[in-house]
Amino acid sequence: MMARPIQVTAEPAPLIVAIATTGRPGILRETLRHIGTLPDRPDLIVVSVAEPGDHDGGTGKLPVPLRVLEAPRGLCAQRNAVFDALGGSGVVVFLDDDFLPAPGFMAATRRLFADTPDVVMATGRVLADGILGPGLDHAEGLRLLAAADVAATAAPEEVYNGYGCNMAIRLGAVARTGLRFDTALPRYGWLEDVDFSRRLAAEGRIVKDPAMQGVHLGTKTGRSRGVPLGYSQIANPVYLIRKGTMSPRRATRLMTRNILANLAKSLRPEPWVDRRGRLKGNLLALRDLVTGRISPERITGL
Repeated sequence: MMARPIQVTAEPAPLIVAIATTGRPGILRETLRHIGTLPDRPDLIVVSVAEPGDHDGGTGKLPVPLRVLEAPRGLCAQRNAVFDALGGSGVVVFLDDDFLPAPGFMAATRRLFADTPDVVMATGRVLADGILGPGLDHAEGLRLLAAADVAATAAPEEVYNGYGCNMAIRLGAVARTGLRFDTALPRYGWLEDVDFSRRLAAEGRIVKDPAMQGVHLGTKTGRSRGVPLGYSQIANPVYLIRKGTMSPRRATRLMTRNILANLAKSLRPEPWVDRRGRLKGNLLALRDLVTGRISPERITGL
């Protein structure tokens, strides 16, 4: 279904927050409410869903215009629907549905892209990342934001890629190139941020701006099972090596680290991580690598 183009007008250029979400309406609801409380808000919020129930409308009236798009299921496809619906003016900030931007995040993003026209992508400083542990709830995330010193003085620094939980992209660069997220990386599109970043890097600089701060809750609800993720931990880096968007050294280091972590922790896994499932997925992918059958899309059958 073709999305009707979204018209956004703002001076000097619009700032749009886009959230691709599936199966987590409660998480999305609280994040939208939080964005609505910020003193510096975007000009528009776009939510890209796979099913109508992914956004239950329970936020009430937000102080920011909200547009909901329907797209084929999968992080990459849902983000591409946002590109298809937006024009080539301004900046889109892709946030995970469980990322809470700090006060000043939107203002810092506007400032960065206005002052540095050669920047095509920016990612912010994650004050706490629940993906590394059992996850945080919204109340914990808000407490961390309230306790943080969000007055950043350090200058932006160039980085290899944006972090998908908070990734601001200049829409003009996307319009010039026609770039899209790679839908050959299905479902949660693991490493889609690296792939897109390296292709966009031909158009300008990718930076990390410490003034763009927030908390990634890393909510475990609705996340993938261990076996498909374990398979993606091998299949996706191999795919990106062959595609030329990830260096063999970086990809090999990442794959080795994941295999060793899953192996070492499979005897006494963390309650919030399916280590044995991930290890099984790793081994299935290694088997497929040897037999020449490896492909990111094979997770749809696991």
